[in-house]
Amino acid sequence: MDNGHEYDVIVAGAGLAGNLAAAGAAKAGLNVLLLDKNKPEEPGKKTNWGWVCGDAVAVQHLNFVKDHLGLSFSKPELDVQVDGVIAYSPDMESKFLFDGEGYVLDRPEFERKLRDFAVKSGAHYVPQFDVEGPLIEENSVKGIFGKDKDMKHMEIRAKVVVDALGIATNLRRKLPDNPYIDRVVDVEDVESTGRYIYDMEVTEEDPRYYDPKNALIHLNQTISPGGYGWVFPKSQYGRVNIGIGVQRASLIIRNQKLGKNDTLHSLMDEYVRWVPNLKNPKPFMKDNNGKGYWSVAVRRQLECLVYNGYIGAGDSMAMPNPISAGGIGPALVSGVLAGEHAARAVHDRDAGMKNLWQYNLDFNTAYGSKTAGMEVFRTYLQSLNNETINYGMKNFLSTKEAEDLCYGRTPELSLAGKFKMVLKGAGNISAFSNLVYAVKKMKRLNALYEQYPKTMEEFPKWRQQVTAEVEETKQRFQPNPI
Repeated sequence: MDNGHEYDVIVAGAGLAGNLAAAGAAKAGLNVLLLDKNKPEEPGKKTNWGWVCGDAVAVQHLNFVKDHLGLSFSKPELDVQVDGVIAYSPDMESKFLFDGEGYVLDRPEFERKLRDFAVKSGAHYVPQFDVEGPLIEENSVKGIFGKDKDMKHMEIRAKVVVDALGIATNLRRKLPDNPYIDRVVDVEDVESTGRYIYDMEVTEEDPRYYDPKNALIHLNQTISPGGYGWVFPKSQYGRVNIGIGVQRASLIIRNQKLGKNDTLHSLMDEYVRWVPNLKNPKPFMKDNNGKGYWSVAVRRQLECLVYNGYIGAGDSMAMPNPISAGGIGPALVSGVLAGEHAARAVHDRDAGMKNLWQYNLDFNTAYGSKTAGMEVFRTYLQSLNNETINYGMKNFLSTKEAEDLCYGRTPELSLAGKFKMVLKGAGNISAFSNLVYAVKKMKRLNALYEQYPKTMEEFPKWRQQVTAEVEETKQRFQPNPI
């Protein structure tokens, strides 16, 4: 890797999306450079704390990788199989299936397998390289600049750059000002998350709090304002990935109303104590990955994912599921597609936005079309307190309707048809009428994304419509955790 050297494709970030993008482009016969800030034994590591994540992924996303790249997974990277993800109400009396069959990963092992696959596919891998920004010429990305492990300034050129640096990316944030890609994600669309990996003593069998066959989500606006807590099982009985996510505005309101000064860290510890049948936590420090904090975007993915010479994938483009904050699935899908479209652009000798535009359409079809609707439902949930969530989960929705909403589908809800179920208090009537409003908004946004613009020229008008629908929802549903 020489200063000024040109590659066909540079992939910045050897995480989930980056490794797959590099593998796909290399398998297509291209000269690919894969850069990562981490040491070779720690590819894709987010912070000094580790690979901070719930580590759950649905089977269909692993199958997407296998179908496109021929890569299969097993032990040790697939730590434990789960039947599904179950969400519980704050009073623990109601539950809904949140997602289907999947796995909880051994995340460091999973990342190393993906990195090794990229290298075996032909990518040139360089660890301990800090990507600081894009090389911009004539309104196009022509490469990257940064520092190698010896702190030597480097400028490396490429026909296409894939941005897989995650939520803190220096590439997207330093693009030229343009009407297509947001360079900044609003702080209220970001949740702070923290998690432990603990070995704990199981004092009694209570699958509402710990279930070795299911990943559990606990909705509780007092413990995790604006987000939720999770207890995801690991392969060893009693070992869990346990953590919470919180929204900044909801946490501020919660602290003010309760007269408290809690932080993400103190709430994490409170949540661990709150789980009644797990005691005596001991950190499981394999790969020094037992404790960590990070931020996750919980909005729709950025409306446009490409620029001249540039493709974004994974967390760098705010792709995590807005309801669950799950980012592994969209990172895998987008990484595969980014590698395919980077290769196509190089073979076409055209890395302009018009030629890269199909990536937007393909990701929208494979994953992204429902995320704006999910963002609306997430915003609605953040406007409810525990009492309303308890009542709503018992009375507002059938199991099928709740499952539809969690997948971004829009069930038919009728205020008249369910009126007698919501007569108990004006607050519940208001909450249900707001749910009807939210479902209508979801339906409108899903219809807009089904008409995702096929050309750059159609994009500005379409984007204005999407933004107006989402902003109207946010004005109606303000955070109200307590």
